[in-house]
Amino acid sequence: MRALLIVLDSVGVGNAPDAANYGDAGADTLGHIFAHKTDLSLPTLFSLGLGEILAGRVHDGASKRYGASYGRMRERSAGKDTTTGHWEIAGVILDEPFTVYEKFPARLVEAIETEAKVEFIGNYAQSGTVILDQLGAEHCKTGRPILYTSADSVLQIAAHEDVVPLKRLYEICRIARRICNPYRIGRVIARPFTGKRGKFVRTAGRHDYSMVPPRTVLNAISEAGFVVEGVGKIGDIFARSGVTHAHPTKSNDEGMKAIERLWHSTHEGLIFANLVDFDMLHGHRRDVQGYAHALVAFDEWLRDFIEEVEDEDLVIITADHGNDPTFRGTDHTREEVPLIAISDGRTGPIGVRETFADVAATLAQFFHIKEKWPVGKSFFDFNRKPVRHFRPRK
Repeated sequence: MRALLIVLDSVGVGNAPDAANYGDAGADTLGHIFAHKTDLSLPTLFSLGLGEILAGRVHDGASKRYGASYGRMRERSAGKDTTTGHWEIAGVILDEPFTVYEKFPARLVEAIETEAKVEFIGNYAQSGTVILDQLGAEHCKTGRPILYTSADSVLQIAAHEDVVPLKRLYEICRIARRICNPYRIGRVIARPFTGKRGKFVRTAGRHDYSMVPPRTVLNAISEAGFVVEGVGKIGDIFARSGVTHAHPTKSNDEGMKAIERLWHSTHEGLIFANLVDFDMLHGHRRDVQGYAHALVAFDEWLRDFIEEVEDEDLVIITADHGNDPTFRGTDHTREEVPLIAISDGRTGPIGVRETFADVAATLAQFFHIKEKWPVGKSFFDFNRKPVRHFRPRK
C-alpha cells in the first residue's frame, strides 16, 4: 500500500461556481496560460486525461486512450488559500474562513512586540519582494523586523540574516504563532533575506508556522502504522500533525527529486508533496512564461516517473486553488482543480467532485482505515478489482 499525492500549488482549471463571491469570475489558470502560450505542450498530462479535464468532459465517454482516471474538484470550504485547500484535501472542511488583514490590529502587534521584545516596521499588505525594496534598508539601519501580510491569511516577518539571526527570527515567529491563534490567522511565516540595498534576496530559510489542524486523514494513516512523508511545505501546512517525516524543499526541482528518492525507499505509506513554484514564483508574480516553463518541466519529469508506478500503487495529482497569472491583482483565484488518479489500470472520467475531501476518503479506503472517513466520497472502490482498460508501461 504505497500512495503518492502531489499538489500542483495553484494550478486551477477554471472558476468555481461561487467564484464571483470571491471576485474571481472568469479566472482560469491553465486555460488562460494555454491561450497566451499557444505552443505550450504537456503530452504526459494530456495522455492522462488533462485535455478532457480542461474541456469539462469528466462525466461521460470513458476512453482507452487515457492512462488514468480524471475529473475536477470543487472546494467546499470558505476561502481560497493554501492552508484551507490542503486541509480540505486531507479531509477537513472549514465553514469559517481564516482571517485576512490589510493591517494587523494594534493590540495583536503590541502583544507580539511585548512578549518577543521587538519593535516592528511596516504592518501593511505588500508583495514580499517589493517590501524589501521599500523597508529593507530601514530594517538594516534600525534592526526592527519587517511585519507585513498579503492576500492570504498570513502574518509575515522579514529580517536580514546578518541583522536578526535565523534562530532569533524563528523564536519571534513561534511567539507570534501562539498569539495569532485566537485571530484565526492561517500561517505565520519567517522570511529571512540577505544582500544589500537594491539587491536584497530572500533565502531558503523560510519557515511556516501554521495553526494545528483538526484531525485529518494523515493522522488516521500514521496511526494505522504507515509512514506519511511530507515533501515541500506539507509539514508546515499541517504543523507536523499526522506527518511522520518532513522533507522541506526550495523548489519544484528539489521536490520532484525528493519524491523520486522517497518513492524508491517507501514500501508502505503516503508521500504527500507540494510543488510550490507555480504559485510562489509565477502565479503571484503574474509570470505567464515562467508558469508555462514550470508546467513543462513537471510534465517531462512525470513522463519518466510514471514508469516507476506499479499496479498496486495509487498516485493522485491535483491542486489546492488557482492563481491565474493573467488575472487582475496578485491574489489566489477561486477555481476548480484538476484530478488525475493512477491506480491499477483504472481509466476514464470520475466527474466533478463536490469537495476536495474526496481525496481523503479515497486515501482512507486505499489504506483500509477502519473508520469511514466522515466527509467526502472515495472515487474508487478498492475492495473490487477494476476492469483493466490500460496497463502502465514497465
